[in-house]
Amino acid sequence: MMMKASISTQYGSPDLLQLLEVDKPIPKDQEVLIQVHATTVNRTDCGNLRGSPFIVRFMTGLGAPKKIIIGSDFAGEVVEIGASQSNFQVGDRVFGFQESGYGAHAQYMTIAADAAIARIPEGLSYLDAAACVEGAHYAINFINKVDLQAGDQVLVNGATGAIGSAMVQLLSYYGAEITATCQAQQSDLVLSLGAKRTIDYNSVDFTQDKERFDFVFDSVGKSHFSACKPLLKPRGIYISSELGPGNENVYLPLVTKFFSRQKTKFPFPVNAKGSVLLVKKLIEEGKFKPLIDRQFPLEQISQAFHYVEAGQKLGNVAISIDHQTGEN
Repeated sequence: MMMKASISTQYGSPDLLQLLEVDKPIPKDQEVLIQVHATTVNRTDCGNLRGSPFIVRFMTGLGAPKKIIIGSDFAGEVVEIGASQSNFQVGDRVFGFQESGYGAHAQYMTIAADAAIARIPEGLSYLDAAACVEGAHYAINFINKVDLQAGDQVLVNGATGAIGSAMVQLLSYYGAEITATCQAQQSDLVLSLGAKRTIDYNSVDFTQDKERFDFVFDSVGKSHFSACKPLLKPRGIYISSELGPGNENVYLPLVTKFFSRQKTKFPFPVNAKGSVLLVKKLIEEGKFKPLIDRQFPLEQISQAFHYVEAGQKLGNVAISIDHQTGEN
């Protein structure tokens, strides 16, 4: 049996992606086979496509990618179950996050039944479900690195991306007082997500703000610790989604632990399963909603990558996957 998949056999531009027919995967005993109806293109996918930063190649393949189908977010229907799993049944509508960053940009994928996968909340579409996880997972792993208390003052740099829009909603859920940077025309949107105040990053340098914060979370990785340090309270903490200039966010957590009252930490992502379950809970409580900028069919996935890499998307870029043609 064959399926359509977006294939990348070498690192580089989205123009190298090919939509080809490949063998449909077969689930192992502890896995489920999912007919994928929706996925996303996100920063994780872009990094895997280009093999950047270079350090990721030690996991994905030094000279060329070990796996050729990219994709981390997914939503679809369970169509086959492994002999030894009992978590899901054929026909279950599911969504989740493939921690390896590979497999979801295809008509079918397999995943371990005890991995980061859950049933889709009632009434949520496949496209919305697929757009719920990657950004939220990384946002949750910012918040898990600190002792967040209700009433803490938090600045979120980049509040309209997948991570930032999820982070504002999560921080609001936990009772934080949120200041967020965004473009002026996006202010109402960010306020509706839970921010108390916005800063237009096109006209104001947020690092010069007069308010002081318990935490500064840079969800887009476009600042650095020394620039944001004046924003922090005496025992404040700075976290960025990127490695920073000279990979400083790798070693600064150790340096600041011993030599600075204000700290920086690195949000190494863990417990994707826990993230999926938390997102599901918040959706069911009406406390979380995905933000989708644009939707592309799988046939136009290279255009979706180019759009994401332009750096101006709002929330998520969703990919719809057609099962009417191209499989046999």
